[in-house]
Amino acid sequence: MIVSDMLLTGAAGMLAPIFALFIDDFIIGSDELVISMAAGLYLVSRSIFQIPIAHMIDRIKGEKDDFSFLVIFSVFIALIPLLYLFISTPLQLYAVQILLGLVTAFTFPSYMAIFTRHVDKNREGTEWALYYTLNDIGTAALAIMGGYLASYYGFPLLIIVISTISLVGASLLIPIRPYLYKR
Repeated sequence: MIVSDMLLTGAAGMLAPIFALFIDDFIIGSDELVISMAAGLYLVSRSIFQIPIAHMIDRIKGEKDDFSFLVIFSVFIALIPLLYLFISTPLQLYAVQILLGLVTAFTFPSYMAIFTRHVDKNREGTEWALYYTLNDIGTAALAIMGGYLASYYGFPLLIIVISTISLVGASLLIPIRPYLYKR
């Protein structure tokens, strides 16, 4: 699970540090307000939907729903960046950001619920530290790689690489299915 999330988070981190440059290059009429609105709309949509979705996930017994939401919406997270290749206006950008926020609102609580249930007793600190350390190191490495790819090969290739790495991350979830509780 940690490697899967490291790839998904890291892939997003490939674009995050240079997202403003992408918007400036590809969105007609972009400026500081468009860039900040795009970031804000993602975070607001994720925040608005995350608690009701988490509540719904908690109400359904067992981990099958958590796992299904996690896998399905991780695939969506992997594919949504491809939409950046087809947008050119601020409204299109805002729609993609809101969609990404909504999809992320399904994956985050699902991941955290499963991971939390399977943390080994008396190893909580170590396992959470391992999770965050690997995520941070993976995201840092992929952020550098993202800057390199954008600089030398352009944003379209970077976006394709982001989706590819994210799909690999999502596929790494499949082997954990047999380890889920059957409640």
